[in-house]
Amino acid sequence: MKVVYVIDSLASKGGAERIISEKMNYMAERFGYDVTVITCYQSFANHPNTYHLSPEVRQVNLDIPYYSQYSVKYPKRLFVKWSLYKRLRKELTQAIETIDPDILVSVSYFNADMLSGIRCRAAKVVEAHESRLFTLQLDGESKSTVKRLFTRLYEWWYFRRVEHRANTVVCLTKGDAKLWHKARRVEVIPNFSIMPVNQLSSCDSKRVIAVGRLEWQKGYDMLLEAWAEVEKRHPDWELNIYGSGRAEQQLRNQLADLGLCSVKLIPFTPNISEEYSKSSILVLSSRFEGLSLVLIEALRHALPEVAFNCPFGPNEVIEDGKNGYLVTVGDIKALTDKLCVLIENPLIRKQFSAAAIERAKLFDVDTIMSRWKKLFEEL
Repeated sequence: MKVVYVIDSLASKGGAERIISEKMNYMAERFGYDVTVITCYQSFANHPNTYHLSPEVRQVNLDIPYYSQYSVKYPKRLFVKWSLYKRLRKELTQAIETIDPDILVSVSYFNADMLSGIRCRAAKVVEAHESRLFTLQLDGESKSTVKRLFTRLYEWWYFRRVEHRANTVVCLTKGDAKLWHKARRVEVIPNFSIMPVNQLSSCDSKRVIAVGRLEWQKGYDMLLEAWAEVEKRHPDWELNIYGSGRAEQQLRNQLADLGLCSVKLIPFTPNISEEYSKSSILVLSSRFEGLSLVLIEALRHALPEVAFNCPFGPNEVIEDGKNGYLVTVGDIKALTDKLCVLIENPLIRKQFSAAAIERAKLFDVDTIMSRWKKLFEEL
């Protein structure tokens, strides 16, 4: 079976890039599929792949200079943007015609309307790695009434095209799947994690860990507010946030304003498994998620979890009161209190830790990949 994935780039340090790389490797090496990934905007000279790609997976890079549009101002930028779009459509169509795949997968809504409309014999699959609810929204940026209206109209047009054209939309969660009730077919297949786990957490260290890009979506501004109270109650505990992103300076300013001494902002590390095992609690403060690979990774390291019950994903990973706690998004006091419950009760941490290991079995790689195999063969 010939499978083609289309993504903007594999150079980013994101969960979608990681899971797609692992999934393609598995299909090529374990299923024997003929797998190709088309990266559209990646420049290998400056931005190589972040995650390992099997020699069995072929990569076709179009190297379209998408970001060159930002070097010019409006209205010229509109012309440049349209020219790049036409070039992308032409080169993608040519590459797909040459490969002639059985399955064509659009990753994370990347030009999903275009890809699902390309004329070829392949079954078109849209693989969602973020919720439809937040796909086309800007990260907390204020927008004028005109921009909001334009965004709503564009969302309606974009998703309508995908619903009518794609053979299947695959969501990570049941909550997101409900938003796609007008699509031709909807499936729910969660992510998995194949991160090697050399050591489980003992839950004895006085450290809480958060992992993810330093962006508005991840809600670290709310986490720091909650931690200000945690630090007062438990000054011997520390919070380590692993990630990089646009909000880094804003968060450092907030740290200074709050006078926090027990928080560290640490860049992305390839040895995050070791950091999970050295921690006792995982906290997720996101405003929204696709599913959150971080929650699954933490389960596999036997970490109790505290998370905002955001749309979507945390409530499909965390069983509230069994392997972690779910709190209402934005309820900083509740987030503080649940963190303190786990900090103050080693026995509860140990109980949640044991439950986390059992819960992690739902996201076993072989189980999840067998569902992808079944779907592709049906299509």
